[in-house]
Amino acid sequence: MTVTVGHDTAKTRKTLTVGDQKIAYYSIPAAQEAGLGDFSKLPAALKVVLENMLRFEDDKTVSVDDIKAFAEWGTNGGKNPREIAYRPARVLMQDFTGVPAVVDLAAMRDGIVALGGDAQMINPLNPVDLVIDHSVMIDEFGNPRAFQMNVDREYERNMERYTFLKWGQKAFNNFRVVPPGTGICHQVNLEYLSQTVWTDADQNGEQVAYPDTLVGTDSHTTMVNAAAVLGWGVGGIEAEAAMLGQPISMLIPEVIGFELTGAMMEGTTGTDLVLKVVEMLRAKGVVGKFVEFYGAGLDSLPLADRATIANMAPEYGATCGFFPIDDETIRYLTNTGRDTDRVALVEAYAKANGFWRDADYAPIYTDTLHLDMGSIVPAISGPKRPQDYVALTEGQNAFRKEMEETFKRPMGKEVAVAGEDYTMESGKVVIASITSCTNTSNPYVMIGAGLVARKAAALGLNRKPWVKTSLAPGSQVVSAYLEAADLQKDLDSIGFNLVGYGCTTCIGNSGPIQKELSKAIAEGDLVATSVLSGNRNFEGRISPDVRANYLASPPLVVAYALAGTLDINLATDVIGQDKDGNDVYLKDIWPTTKEVADLVQETVTREAFLEKYADVFKGDEKWQAVEVTGDETYDWPTASTYVQNPPYFQGMSKEPGVITNVEDAKVLAVLGDMITTDHISPAGSFKDTTPAGQYLTERQVPAREFNSYGSRRGNHQVMMRGTFANIRIKNEMLDGVEGGYTKGPDGAQTSIYDASMAYQEAGTPLVIFGGEQYGAGSSRDWAAKGTALLGVKAVIAESFERIHRSNLVGMGVIPFEFTGGDSRKSLGLTGDETVSISGLDTIQPLQDVPCTITRPDGEVLEIALKCRIDTAIEIEYIEHGGVLHYVLRNLAAS
Repeated sequence: MTVTVGHDTAKTRKTLTVGDQKIAYYSIPAAQEAGLGDFSKLPAALKVVLENMLRFEDDKTVSVDDIKAFAEWGTNGGKNPREIAYRPARVLMQDFTGVPAVVDLAAMRDGIVALGGDAQMINPLNPVDLVIDHSVMIDEFGNPRAFQMNVDREYERNMERYTFLKWGQKAFNNFRVVPPGTGICHQVNLEYLSQTVWTDADQNGEQVAYPDTLVGTDSHTTMVNAAAVLGWGVGGIEAEAAMLGQPISMLIPEVIGFELTGAMMEGTTGTDLVLKVVEMLRAKGVVGKFVEFYGAGLDSLPLADRATIANMAPEYGATCGFFPIDDETIRYLTNTGRDTDRVALVEAYAKANGFWRDADYAPIYTDTLHLDMGSIVPAISGPKRPQDYVALTEGQNAFRKEMEETFKRPMGKEVAVAGEDYTMESGKVVIASITSCTNTSNPYVMIGAGLVARKAAALGLNRKPWVKTSLAPGSQVVSAYLEAADLQKDLDSIGFNLVGYGCTTCIGNSGPIQKELSKAIAEGDLVATSVLSGNRNFEGRISPDVRANYLASPPLVVAYALAGTLDINLATDVIGQDKDGNDVYLKDIWPTTKEVADLVQETVTREAFLEKYADVFKGDEKWQAVEVTGDETYDWPTASTYVQNPPYFQGMSKEPGVITNVEDAKVLAVLGDMITTDHISPAGSFKDTTPAGQYLTERQVPAREFNSYGSRRGNHQVMMRGTFANIRIKNEMLDGVEGGYTKGPDGAQTSIYDASMAYQEAGTPLVIFGGEQYGAGSSRDWAAKGTALLGVKAVIAESFERIHRSNLVGMGVIPFEFTGGDSRKSLGLTGDETVSISGLDTIQPLQDVPCTITRPDGEVLEIALKCRIDTAIEIEYIEHGGVLHYVLRNLAAS
């Protein structure tokens, strides 16, 4: 196929000819020739952002100086934190975060009508895809009917939500829904939706090629960076603004280069590699930065392994983990069924515009790390943070150390399980789940898991009876190749039956374990464990019965299900006995690299991708039977406990307000380090004794129909009551108490929700104190929405994770950081103080402001806080009360 580069009359707009196709594009080399700066040594990840500036140069939000700033970035050692306005090509959602986003859009339609505008002004201007993947729960497992029974229960629980989403698909332009039972959004995005190079018609009807970019309402949107698609997670509020044409305000990021050399050793997996990468990058500190992977090691690293690494960018704290376009990108696009003309365009565009990685690729980076992949060993991570890396050979020792130092419980205590001939003790694995986008997108580890199951079954091994096993692939293609390899029957034989296509255990939808087992764990105050092939193992996330959660590759998940405990050196100890009574070790059931590669080559085919994605938006008969109206505004059902009209825009004025100082605020919570968005807004199940449970009970919803916090995100009444309600959160205002509790206005212990309502009724503003990495984890906007609705005006922490800081600003809550070495501990804060923050009426980005803290005895502390309103546009967001209010008022004014 011939490829030529032509010229247009514009300085940077050129024409690319690929075969018979002519297409316009914005040329970075042409911008350099035009004297805008030297961009030749920029990392590919940053060139994607630069191209965005070139394409929108005529827009009032982008200036020539913005473009030149990228050249200055290179001459300044990979640093130039200039504020820019970035416009992603599209938006990706999942249903947990997507439902509240569509609720907001529906409420904005009501809001703009109330302001005298047209409801049709609220429509996505950029393409939006929502994949329903977070709702399936593992009620049934370990048998052939598990999949269908879980799907049936999913529809029973979620019909209100699905009706609402289907209404949204009909009511809004540029909005598509991938129905339940199809796959996980990130895997569907990687395998089907993404194009690496996007094309669209400009205002003159001419086709333009440009890098495929997106933001997503899920932090693991980063997964698609493996295919050189620049994307990262944002909160729903920021995504909604992007949908409605609002550019994303950001600083030109630093880019950390991560050099990979060598090749993976026999017996290791992409999961083992990513767990080491997470550990290294967390130690390095890359929050708010891009990470780009480069080096000769990429030549032997399949895109599936790259996807595993890119997926876990939130776990190592980076905005994204990017892989440039190279031969492997082209191979993957071809093999996954992309149109051949599109694949040819990707290669031609990358080479013409300086995005191609070859042997000479050597950009400037802000800083670099190096890892020899030949040094990788089998590993797990836990018990509560993804960066808690443990070599498999040290797994038992590490667990026993955690028992002593973290959980402060003895080993060896046994508790009888009613009706069973085994006992329960700390360390036993009660959940073993092959789940999540992180690893089920990778055929090498999925085929590997199937082969471990095959070898184990042939020897007569089976899962231990106390282990709840499950297989929840990220797409139907996984089932296609497992069946083609005849491995699904082997997985079935040891309990890893298909339970659904969705996030399941990784998001907390693990479903209940056997009630007798749960009772024994509680009676003995034992530390039960889970092993999952996911990306998140935060406290209280996986199951209320499990205190220690470990991340592992799918083959190791199978092996731990066979062993049944973390209190074992899995690398060297006996796992079980074969049917002849002989000892079986991990090495006896572990497949070779060649065995795995041969089966992948044989069964993972282009035809499978084309077949499974042929009707991706059609859905099953249940989805097709969901009936909706064609009304342009939503008829909010007053009795619904899933979808309610939120209060954000009700009674909103046409003009914004002003930023006011925080005066005489009380403290709602004093929290520690690494408070995640799971702590702030949990996604999993809840009991009838909680404020959220009481709310539903009062509305005649039985406890078995509570579903999960995640599924209730369309109802602000439930979510307000669930804010700071994680069962493992510890408010330092109370001694040794776990759960969502604080001191009320009278000083007595009460729920955070009830205390908030009492303070709001009295007109008292509230603040939260936190430690380092406040808001780590998911992109869930409800961690900020709930905070705002509880009446919190300021969150004061030692440091913030990127997405949550942005979400707080997007909801009108101001984040502040301690300065000068101050912290909640150094100041001796108890939560009984009164807090005032001044200087906000004249605030500038990243300004230090005075804060007065008055103790109950009258002692006054004067400290300085850094205001984490980072950009000028964010000041406007706070003035308006949030980013959506800003957008709504501007649309109404137009």
